[in-house]
Amino acid sequence: MKALILVGCLLVGTGFAQNNADCNSLPNFNQLKDALSKVVKEGKQANSGLGNPEWGTIVNRDGVVCAVVFTGQDRSAEWPGSRLISAEKANTANAFSAPNFALSTANLYAASQPGQSLFGINMSAPPNPNAVFAGEPKDYGQANDPFVGKAIGGSIVFGGGLPLYDSKGKIVGGLGVSGDTACADHVIAWKTRHALNLDHVPMGPAPGQTDNMILDMQGDTSASGFGHPTCKGGIGPDEILKHLAEKFPTQR
Repeated sequence: MKALILVGCLLVGTGFAQNNADCNSLPNFNQLKDALSKVVKEGKQANSGLGNPEWGTIVNRDGVVCAVVFTGQDRSAEWPGSRLISAEKANTANAFSAPNFALSTANLYAASQPGQSLFGINMSAPPNPNAVFAGEPKDYGQANDPFVGKAIGGSIVFGGGLPLYDSKGKIVGGLGVSGDTACADHVIAWKTRHALNLDHVPMGPAPGQTDNMILDMQGDTSASGFGHPTCKGGIGPDEILKHLAEKFPTQR
């Protein structure tokens, strides 16, 4: 009986700790949903891609999920698989960005290809099964989404994930967006981060020392080493990406 009580206390304690992750410096559920929804409503002419609704996730610096949202009428309006992908993108951007150097998930594409220096990175940290398979579907994308309070894990090496830097230039977590082409996801994440005032990026590999997507892939080779292929499907992203950092500049 004592053993059962002890186990129960441990489980309660674990749940309490998970549900009280340090998210104070990050946008809450409503702030993320509002910002992401407004950007998605700009449509494919402004964001490229197919104009799909999106999933968005924020993690803190420890990789613990703080908020999960969707922008469609209900959770079935988005690609169901993109809920987890958005969380993995947030985790990846946070996990591979430093206090003085930002890497978007798009910046990891070239180096993760066969024969390159980071080949296999996308297999290095599988998503946490205790988060992936937790909870009830009715709670997906709600304030009590089962991901919230749990370290999600996972590594994604295509566009849509960005590190978050506060007004003092401190890295505080990551944002992941998924549900459209990888290029549209990146554009939408970029605009959303800007709207949330979490784009005080200290330095990055793209022109202007940002973490923007770099479209310099020639076959399997990237001149910069941080390149990403352009995306097919819907409205082309090249011109939008070319001017993205000008229209929505990172702040220092």
